[in-house]
Amino acid sequence: MVVRRVKFCRAALAAAISAVTFVPTASAEDIQVTPDHVRVVTFSSPARTVFIGNPSIADLTVIDSTHVFVMGKNLASTNIIALDAAGHEFVNQQVVVFDQPNTMVTVQHGQNQITMSCMPERCGYIVTPGDEKVFSETVAGQFRNREELASKAASGGNSGSAGGGTGAQP
Repeated sequence: MVVRRVKFCRAALAAAISAVTFVPTASAEDIQVTPDHVRVVTFSSPARTVFIGNPSIADLTVIDSTHVFVMGKNLASTNIIALDAAGHEFVNQQVVVFDQPNTMVTVQHGQNQITMSCMPERCGYIVTPGDEKVFSETVAGQFRNREELASKAASGGNSGSAGGGTGAQP
């Protein structure tokens, strides 16, 4: 019995260390943002050209010569480069898009998947590369139907479902 616990503890410790090893870490100099959120980045001097390394990870919108919006799109990291009027690079920073704990859920259905962003009160469908469009629309419709039924029930209305089912359409 003791041997099993020791082996289990070693395996759990090894799994935890390997999970921490593969999580992208952010330094104090990195631009950190969560998916679907925006952060203002201020440059120390005016930039003539600003470029984001991978626009599928983070998006960039120029406000003026010293400010840009950086919006997180997908969990990963990329970089942002800014050039001055002479074409010299004066900014080359990592942009790390990280997930807030317990907010993203991926629902697998066979080979299909959908991704949802969840808050304490509800989950909503978000477009993520790899999601199946037809499956996503069907599941999103089911969630909308269930949300409507829950709203009616909460307001004291009758959902009209005599059989005790959810009323969701497949």
